[in-house]
Amino acid sequence: MNKLEEICDEIRADLEERNAARDTAIARSRQLIRHCSEGIRAIHRRDWARADEKLKQVHAGAEELKAIVSGFPDLYHTGYTQDAMKEVAEAFITRAIIRGEALPSSVELGIESATYLKGLGEAATELRRFILDILRRQDSHSDEAERLLGAMDEIYDQLVTFDFPDALTHGLRRQTDVVRGVLERTRGDLTQSLRQQQLQDALKDLEGKLSLDNDD
Repeated sequence: MNKLEEICDEIRADLEERNAARDTAIARSRQLIRHCSEGIRAIHRRDWARADEKLKQVHAGAEELKAIVSGFPDLYHTGYTQDAMKEVAEAFITRAIIRGEALPSSVELGIESATYLKGLGEAATELRRFILDILRRQDSHSDEAERLLGAMDEIYDQLVTFDFPDALTHGLRRQTDVVRGVLERTRGDLTQSLRQQQLQDALKDLEGKLSLDNDD
């Protein structure tokens, strides 16, 4: 028993280090999520300079967060850390899809596979908001909206193929169900938009024909 105090001191020092890392990781996670939200907001506004600036901060913040928890795997895999990394994936994936660029991989982003897939699902839901903004702004059916709907469709088609236990994917099945619902609603909105556009075109053609008949 003569080493008990020494052993407990070592354990106390370890726990104090872990606790400090945890507190810092929580603060950095919140900051990182805020930067991701600001970056996505800039993407929706098509403010590309602002979006690029925010995503640079996101990249730096993600690397800093990973460095903080690098010696503590339990902290790295905990909810707040992975939630922040999911937001990182969402931000970079959303920018790539909107711009028509190549998607960054989970390896390139340095993000766990399951977390990346959940970020991919979140990005698909962001595309709905972008599509609705396009329809409101243009007041007509849009090829860009169709392209983004196609991207949503491709994401869902891939997500449903990951039939693994929830212990590995951490809620991916639930996220996939959300994407399916959002995809169906968005497809319905675009279909309605297309029909309205076709009706407007038909009315214009009819008005033109009536005008010609009156001239005759």
